[in-house]
Amino acid sequence: MVLPVFAGVFCALTLAGCADVFFAVVDSTADTRNLSERRGIVFDASHALALDAYVPKNTVDAPVVVFFYGGSWENGKRHWYGYVGDALASHGVLVLIPDYRKFPDVHFPAFMHDAANAVAWAREHAAEFGGDPKRLFVMGHSTGGQIAALLAVDKRYLNTVGMQPHDLAGMIGVAGAYAFLPFVEDEPEIFGDTAQGRYDSQPINFIDGDEPPMLLLQGTRDDVVPPSNAEVMAERAHAMQAIARLKLYPEIGHASIILAFARERTSRAPVLADTLAFIADPLDSTTITISPRLSP
Repeated sequence: MVLPVFAGVFCALTLAGCADVFFAVVDSTADTRNLSERRGIVFDASHALALDAYVPKNTVDAPVVVFFYGGSWENGKRHWYGYVGDALASHGVLVLIPDYRKFPDVHFPAFMHDAANAVAWAREHAAEFGGDPKRLFVMGHSTGGQIAALLAVDKRYLNTVGMQPHDLAGMIGVAGAYAFLPFVEDEPEIFGDTAQGRYDSQPINFIDGDEPPMLLLQGTRDDVVPPSNAEVMAERAHAMQAIARLKLYPEIGHASIILAFARERTSRAPVLADTLAFIADPLDSTTITISPRLSP
């Protein structure tokens, strides 16, 4: 099945409340011969939060990715994104996909503290799964990209768990929300419709040149999170002498960019290859680029 059609089905099924069925179909394509899965590992008992681990077989000191799923800070389930874990783990990456509390049960920054706790758990326990805590990356899609980016650029969250952004080997944002003002829909209530809420919610405001390397993957036909988010994030990073790679994929939309990780799907976006290349060498300056702006 061609991925753009697949992505259209994804949108329709999600709106119809059939996402569990849809993602079960996506996950059924996974080849798990080179990995094992451990689901429902509690990392924060006080809030009943758990994560799923996708563990490469026969791998020592594997790089570690903590992946945060999207869903407008209101929706989503960790097991929906097992195909992302399977894809990366099959190439030797230990992947941890945690849940986090969501609106309306909590407001910002509660879910950021959940994310920081998940990263701290990953650092402490990665070696138990064959992972290398010194090669720890955060990654996220859409609003999960905002969460990953804030962990990498706003020092306050990791500081609460005894870490700092430079304990991360890198940040990978997939169609992430980094500069998404003005607020729309429930965002004023989620973040607080105040000057402080508007400032603290935007990862772009915290780039100061002291963050880990960033990989920003973005489709040019994204009508959910505009490509300008990734463009201005990369520009700000380079202006501050930070490392940021911007990868723009022509004719790729918001759902199809993450579904490109699914096995046996046709995609024009080599997101898996680009992600693996970054994980292998996040400091490779030969691929640090700024693509032409798509919007004024």
